[in-house]
Formats: sequence, C-alpha cells, structure tokens
Amino acid sequence: MSRISFIIYNMSFKSIIAPLAFICSLSAFAQGGTVSPYSQYAFGEQAIGGGSFNRGMNGLGIALYNGAQVNPLNPASYANVDSLTMLFDMGLSGQITNFNENGTKKNARQASFEYILGSFRAWKNIGVTFGLVPMTNIGYEYTNSSKLDDSNKTTVETVHGGEGGLHKLFLGVGVKPIKNLAIGANFGYIWGELERGVVTTSVNSLNSLHKLLLANVNSYNIEVGMQYYQPIGKEDMLTVGARYTLGHKLGADPECMIISTNSQISKADTTRTTISNGLELPHAFGAGISYKHGTQWLIGADVEAQLWGKTKYPDYAGGTYSLKSDLLSNCYRFTVGGELCPRWNSRNFFHRIRYRVGAGYTTPYYKINGQDGPREISATIGFGIPIMNAYNNRSFLNISAQYVNNSATGLIKENTFRINIGLTFNEKWFAKWKVE
Repeated sequence: MSRISFIIYNMSFKSIIAPLAFICSLSAFAQGGTVSPYSQYAFGEQAIGGGSFNRGMNGLGIALYNGAQVNPLNPASYANVDSLTMLFDMGLSGQITNFNENGTKKNARQASFEYILGSFRAWKNIGVTFGLVPMTNIGYEYTNSSKLDDSNKTTVETVHGGEGGLHKLFLGVGVKPIKNLAIGANFGYIWGELERGVVTTSVNSLNSLHKLLLANVNSYNIEVGMQYYQPIGKEDMLTVGARYTLGHKLGADPECMIISTNSQISKADTTRTTISNGLELPHAFGAGISYKHGTQWLIGADVEAQLWGKTKYPDYAGGTYSLKSDLLSNCYRFTVGGELCPRWNSRNFFHRIRYRVGAGYTTPYYKINGQDGPREISATIGFGIPIMNAYNNRSFLNISAQYVNNSATGLIKENTFRINIGLTFNEKWFAKWKVE
C-alpha cells in the first residue's frame, strides 16, 4: 500500500452490575474488539481467552484449578468450585496499537467490554459455570490509493472496511467421578455477523465498484476437558490437563455482492453469489501442566493446536466466489506463566497480592496473498488485589498489562499495549446462617 489512513471506532466502557450485566451486555458484543486490518481475513482476530485470572498469566489455564476463580479454559476445573460461594467474573479492556508499514506509523485506541462469567457448586463434586465471551472480532477501516497507469494521471482509491465477529453464550459442567480426576464439558451457542466491504473508485471516472462479503452465523459449540491432580508431599500438587473442541460446519450461507454503479445515469448492476453451508470451524486440541506449592506459588505451561489447514473458506478471486482450500493454515499456541502470593493471610497488604506473569507465541491461522500472516509474540504481568471489607474478604480486583507484537516479512507491523481490568466477586450465597 502506498498510503494508509485508519479511522478508529470510538467505543466506550460499559457500566456493569453483576446480576444484570449477563443479560444487558448482549448488545455490547455487537461491537468489535479490534481495530487491526488483519481482522479482514477469515473469521477475524481471535479473541483473548479466559477470565481475569487467566489473563494475568497471558491466557494460561488448561491445567489450572482454583475454587475461588473461574477458569473457562478447561471445563474440568469447574468441579473445584467452593461449595459455599457464588462466583462472578467480568472484565473490560483498553488498548493502544501502533501500526508501522514502510516507515509510515499510525496509532489507534480502542476499548471494549470483554466477558462475563459465573460459577457455583451444584452438588458435591459437581460445579456449574455459565458465561458470555467473544470468539473472534472484526473491526477495521483503511484506504489505499494507486496510479492506474504509467502516466500518473488517473488515481484509483480503494476503501476497505469491516465489522462484526463471533460470540459465544455457554453453560458448562465439571464433575469429579473419582478421586484426583475431574472431567467437564461446555455447551455453547455461537452467533455473529461477519461484514466486509471494498469500494473502488477512480478520480477521473464516474464508475465505482463495491464488493460486499456477508455472513450470518447461528450455531453451536462443544468443548470437553479433563484434569488429573497428583499430590506431592504435604503442600505440592502436580496437575495435567487436556481440552478438545469439536470442529463442524456452522450452517451459514456466506454471500458475495458485486455492485457496479454509474453516478451519471444513477444505475447500479448487482451480482449476488451465495455458498450454501460455506463456513466451518476446525477441531482443536490443547494440553497443559502446572505445579503448585500450597497457596504461595504456581507455574504452568499450555500448548494448543487448531487444525485450520484442512478447512476451506470462501473467497472472491478472478470474478468467482467459491470455497478455497489454501487460505488457512494450522495454528499453534504456546503459553507459559505463573503466580506468586507471598502470604495470603498476612497483615502486610503487599504480601496478600497475587503477582502474575506470562508469555506466549502464536502462529497465524490465515494466509495473505499466499504467505503466512503475522505471528504473535506476547507477554503479560498482572496483579490480583484482594478486596477487603466487613462483609467479604475473598473477592479480587484483577489488573493485567499485556504487550503483543504481530509481524511478518513485508506486512504491517503491529505493537499493542493492552490493559485488562476484571472483578471477581466471591460471595457466600450458600453459607448457612447461624443465630446465637
């Protein structure tokens, strides 16, 4: 591109009240959580997974369990929810992104509501979790211009824009069938609109060409997981976990509209092409391991694979809109992280804070002009700050700062600094009152 200009969507923070936000926040997910031009490819930019507990460790979670935190990254972890409490976890984020292409730099700011989660213990060794989370985000607008011929007299301007994404509403159950083993499943409803457009005009011409790519998704999602715990000594615990996400057709009919207009005669010719059941999500696998020393510290690592390589995706090229098999590639994600709490019951406030850190590497799941898209390198530091008052000493304000670098040879480089803020309410809804 010879010239880039970004138009940034203004998004405001949402006011959240725990019981009502789960319903009211549905409308907030209609807005995208990204301003990246890379979100124009495939299903868009994949959203950050997990709640505020996970985000402080860069999305670590497959082998983590904590009865005082919600961990949607492995449904087996729900079996460890504390029997006396009702958990609510909700979060929002704000970010600043710097785009760099051949020395041309632009900055973008964006903020969005992220997720809401709830969890409680239904019966002995059975926990239930529900939530509303983003899956992918589309949100970009930029313009490029070029010369039509060597005479440099005719300038062609192309405007690219898109919005939407996929969102998931889910209900999950975790069970401990035998000692030290937990299994679980998430059952979700996926919905969202994917909208992208390209408008090409010539300065010296009355004609313009519009290309619109549209899809409306309403489908399901199934995830299953397991965790096995092995005590080591009196205080230490080794945990291994695994997760599988079912890949399937989404039942959506993506549509391409090509509209050619002439402003002088006010005439438009439209060509419409629809692909029946043309969108699909891949099978995905994940495994993790963690080591925990009492309530003081833990470390862990996750590896995940999304098998996009065998998945076809619709594309318009050469005057034809059809499914293509060479647009996507397998995506691999590697994450390490840990948490330190010097002494949870200390009188020293700083000893009660949970200090978190994490790092990750992710390969792209889409291709751009035949080459792999940008790979992602990320790092996070976070803090779990206990909220202490006369009624509650188990809730947390979770704050994390994340740095993300997206880059590939010959493509736009993105550097993002993101702040995630989450509140975990740990309320004793199920405690028995005692009258003396």
